[in-house]
Amino acid sequence: MKSDSRKFLKGGLGQLAIPIIAVALLVIFNLIRDPGFFSITITHNNYGNAVLAGNLISIINGASELAILAIGMTLVTAATKGQDISVGAAAAIAGSVFVKVLKSGSTINGAAVLLAFLCSCLVAMLFGAFNGSLVAFFKIQPMIATLILYTCGRSIAYWINGGATPTVTSQILSSIGSFAPGIPIPMPVIIVIVVTILFKLLFHFTSLELLTQSVGINQDAAKLNGINTTFIKLLSFILLGACVSVAGCIGVCRLGLINHETLLLDVEMDAILAVAIGGNSLGGGKFKISGSIIGAYVIQMLTITLYAMKVSSTDVKAYKAIVIVLLVVIGSPVVKEKFRKLLQKRNTQKKEASAA
Repeated sequence: MKSDSRKFLKGGLGQLAIPIIAVALLVIFNLIRDPGFFSITITHNNYGNAVLAGNLISIINGASELAILAIGMTLVTAATKGQDISVGAAAAIAGSVFVKVLKSGSTINGAAVLLAFLCSCLVAMLFGAFNGSLVAFFKIQPMIATLILYTCGRSIAYWINGGATPTVTSQILSSIGSFAPGIPIPMPVIIVIVVTILFKLLFHFTSLELLTQSVGINQDAAKLNGINTTFIKLLSFILLGACVSVAGCIGVCRLGLINHETLLLDVEMDAILAVAIGGNSLGGGKFKISGSIIGAYVIQMLTITLYAMKVSSTDVKAYKAIVIVLLVVIGSPVVKEKFRKLLQKRNTQKKEASAA
C-alpha cells in the first residue's frame, strides 16, 4: 500500500491526481448542495425514444466537443510546447464545409453524411497542416502561428456558404447530435469514446506517444536519436485538425445549422485549460489524453454547477476563471515540488522518530 502511494505521489502528485481531485471536490460539493444533483431519470424525447436525462448526462454530453478538442490539443502541447488558439475558428470552417457538401446533394442519407464528414476532415487537416508548417518549418511560436487562423477563420467559414447560415434537417443528423433511436446515451458521448479508443490504438500500435513526448521533453536529444522532430510537430497539428472536424460536425448536428459566428465560440481557452487541468504540462513533454478528457468534464461540471446555483450567464465565466486558476495553481510544478518536499520531510521525521 505504501509503495502504491509513493508511485501515485511521485514527483509531487500523480499526473491524474489534480483532475481526479477536482472531480471529487465538485461531486462532494454538489451532493452536499443538492443530494439529487447526479440523479438520472428515463424520459422520452421528441421522437418518442426512451433516453437518459439528468445533470450527469448533461455534463458528459455537453463536454463532448471540448473533450475531443482537448485530445488533439494535448498532442500539440506535448510536441510543440505551445497551444493552438484557432480550434474554434477551424471548427467553424469544418462545420461550414460539412453543411456545404450536404446542401449540394439532393438528399441527406448515410453516404452523404459520410462524404460531408470526410471532406470536412480533409479541409480541417489541411488547415492544421498550415498551422503545423508555420510552427515546424518556420519555427514560429504556436500561439502566434495559429493567431492567423484565429483571426480570419470565421470569415473563411462565412465565405464558404456565401454569408448565409443554412439549416440541414435530417433524422441522421439529429441522431448524431443528440440520441439515436434505441440508444439511451447521447451519440456525442459515444463519439468521444470512439475517438479516444482510436487514439489509444494509434499509441498502442505506433511509437507516436513516445516520439511526441521525446520531442517535447528535449528536441535536440530527439534529433540526435534520429527522430524527425519536424514531422512529429506537423503530425500533431494534422491530428488536431481531425479532432476539430469531429467537434465541428457534432456542433452542426446539434443545432441543425451552421452559424460561423457562434459555433464553438471561445472553446480555445477551455481546450487549453482542459489540458492543464488534466495534469499535462503546458511546456510540453509527458502527457496523458485521459487527463485532458477528465479536465474537459471538470470544466463542464463546473459550468453546470454554476448554472444550477442560479449564477447568471454573464457571471459564470468569472467564477469559472477563479476556480480554474486555483486548480491550475495547485497542479503547477512549484506547488507539486513543495508538496513532494513536504512529504519527504515528513517521512524523514517518521524514520528518525522510529529509529529513536
